[in-house]
Amino acid sequence: MNMVEMASLEPVHFGWDVSEGVAAITLRGEERKNPLTFDSYAELRDTFRDLAYAEDIKAVVLAGSGDNFSSGGDVRDIIGPLTEMDMSGLLRFTRMTGDLVKAMRACPQPVIAAIDGVCVGAGAAIAVASDIRLGTPRAKVAFLFTRVGLAGCDMGCCAMLPRIVGQGRASELLFTGRSMPAEEGERWGFFNRLVEPDALREEALALAANLAGGPSFAHGMTKTMLNQEWNMSLEAAIESEAQAQAICMRTRDFERAYRAFVEKRAPEFEGD
Repeated sequence: MNMVEMASLEPVHFGWDVSEGVAAITLRGEERKNPLTFDSYAELRDTFRDLAYAEDIKAVVLAGSGDNFSSGGDVRDIIGPLTEMDMSGLLRFTRMTGDLVKAMRACPQPVIAAIDGVCVGAGAAIAVASDIRLGTPRAKVAFLFTRVGLAGCDMGCCAMLPRIVGQGRASELLFTGRSMPAEEGERWGFFNRLVEPDALREEALALAANLAGGPSFAHGMTKTMLNQEWNMSLEAAIESEAQAQAICMRTRDFERAYRAFVEKRAPEFEGD
């Protein structure tokens, strides 16, 4: 997908807006707290896959419409039909939801989740897959899978959540399915910070704009290394970072930053 096609994307199942290198994705379905459906899962997955090739987009904000982030998988549109599927159909679904997380982690752009109100189930898993999470004092996060007789190991949560809040805290949240209040989430490191509800979108967009104005090639390299180093020894990580940094030193942005420093002005990065 080329730059023009990505910028002019008109998705069916979520809101999409692009301004000055920042893409804002807004989950829809305010009356039901923005549930996810088979179609919205697939469209989100495809969008994040395409973002890997969208040079015009430097950062992404993911939010919900109204006063909530997402209530997770829609009970009527997803949960009911799942009870009637055979194992082959169930695996197609669970692999598709996992592919959304893979696409979010693989796209080079930093993804900022702006979380207000309800953020549960698959909605919480999508928040976990984001790079940065901003919340409000009324945000409530819960991994509800055990409440419906499922395991807490959904969409990579058993891999990612312990790295965010720690193994013991993640275990409690995933075993019990209890709600994590906003203040607790901030204290545990789930939220980078809390802001008032009426300032949430503005704060998230401002942070995204700040990142979009930075060295986007280097940001993509940072995200790649954060992903890859989960499974590396310290020695391998240090060597990989040496190679990654040497590659970044060959970019024009590195030279631009040096010239700006010498000339005592702010650098203007272009992502090459």
